[in-house]
Amino acid sequence: MKLEQLKEEIRETNLSYLLLAQTMLREDRAQALFRLGVSEQVADIIASLTTAQILKLAASSVLMCRFSFNDNLVWNLLTSHSRDAAIPAGLHASILMAGQSALAAA
Repeated sequence: MKLEQLKEEIRETNLSYLLLAQTMLREDRAQALFRLGVSEQVADIIASLTTAQILKLAASSVLMCRFSFNDNLVWNLLTSHSRDAAIPAGLHASILMAGQSALAAA
């Protein structure tokens, strides 16, 4: 992949992420804070960005979004089938990620 193509894909990803984040924050702030994994201060900044500011930020060569979990157990649960039929893998992963978000906010 060429460097220019990579920069363009990062720009598109940043733009999509920032627009999605703004929409989520405007529709349901509490849920957006949880799903985005950002602080109240960062949410305030994102929500107040103008279109010109979003475009300028999106043009950065740094990816604005990140994976919200770094736990091997969560990745394994999301990518494989649960051995325990009583607790679906996706639900178990969601519970673990919610706990991580709560710990990060504390």
